Amino acid sequence: MKYILVIEDEVRMRNLLRDYLVKEGYEVTLASDGAEGLKQALTRDYDLILLDMMMPFMDGMTMLKELRKTKDTAVIVLTARSQDTDKLEGYVAGADDYVTKPFSPKVLMAKIHAFFSRQDGGRNGKIEAGFLSIDTRSQRIFVSGEEALLTKKEYELLLFLAMNSNIAFSRETLLDRVWGIDYEGDLRAVDTSIRRLREKLGKASGYIMTVRGTGYRFLVEENV
Repeated sequence: MKYILVIEDEVRMRNLLRDYLVKEGYEVTLASDGAEGLKQALTRDYDLILLDMMMPFMDGMTMLKELRKTKDTAVIVLTARSQDTDKLEGYVAGADDYVTKPFSPKVLMAKIHAFFSRQDGGRNGKIEAGFLSIDTRSQRIFVSGEEALLTKKEYELLLFLAMNSNIAFSRETLLDRVWGIDYEGDLRAVDTSIRRLREKLGKASGYIMTVRGTGYRFLVEENV
């Protein structure tokens, strides 16, 4: 059973999301504003939070920043703001994914299902994303069934990005998280590894996206 917290101030949307989620087999808790949502999120451990950005008492961005001080619960942001700068702000604050209103509830359910599949796959030894398959036990990578031979660092970089899908990471963060804070090289190591990864991933190379002014993120566009 997956537990999902829906934080949405619009009654109709809040109830609609609840009905769809319950139909999909999730257990749902509702909150009508950021302050109430933060209290719920800190009181109980949820598998996922659906978070509206524009709310009274405490907006979604403030609530997310407060949550990230103590918890790493997965968060999908729901917002009518679609500018790249708005999305980047959400990712930097700690969002795991971003859905722009208006959206189809069926598409959102598919996105949630895909998110949990990747999450559970990582724990169970395999991550499936589009043409890409990562076997975390044997540390082998396959693209459309054919193995791609990566160096240890290329594998670690790809795994980190895939496990944190749709989050934009700066080169500095990737250097710290993958190479380690004691690494004495410069940021070019990240760019070089990304370039070589793309060359080796073939038709899956486009999953590693450049985020202008920030760094890189991993994203598989799903047609649902």
